[in-house]
Amino acid sequence: MSEQQQTDGPAATERTVPIGVVMVGMSLVVWWPAFTIGAWGDLFFDQLLTLWAASTAALVFVLVERKPVGAKLVRALLLLTPSLWIVLSFVFNENETNIAVLLLAVGGILVIVAGLPLTMWVLVRIVWPDFASFTRRSTRWLILGVVGGIAIVSFVLGLTQSQWLYCEDFAISGNSEPAGCTPEPPDLYE
Repeated sequence: MSEQQQTDGPAATERTVPIGVVMVGMSLVVWWPAFTIGAWGDLFFDQLLTLWAASTAALVFVLVERKPVGAKLVRALLLLTPSLWIVLSFVFNENETNIAVLLLAVGGILVIVAGLPLTMWVLVRIVWPDFASFTRRSTRWLILGVVGGIAIVSFVLGLTQSQWLYCEDFAISGNSEPAGCTPEPPDLYE
């Protein structure tokens, strides 16, 4: 069988379809939080709590999987980050002007920078256990590159929302209007 025949056909499709699903799914998860950080300069509580719920479920999975403790300790600690952030939010008042504000800010950044990608990665590994052995390193980097690119572009789109969206677009969708949004242009037919 030629090399071309080995890379085409049903087996190749079976390998690429799940990779595409993983790439699209991860991109769908990161675009909205990245956009809201750009547009509002903050994450909404529902995004943080969604991440907390997913990371807590993934944490339980990591703790009960049959692997040596050392292999899962780092993943477990990173998946615990959103829960620690919530605990810090209860312990410290965000309006205080001391170390509490710094801890909350650092915690929030860790939740997004470490928690979101790691949670998605663990969930992919739960749904598709053979992912690491099934995909080449270059394919994994492609997925991470595409998802990272989507997050960066979404953040920039959020930052520049006043140049291409109107305040009414946010109001109609049920969102609050971000600072600096552009009012609706006058109706030309009036």
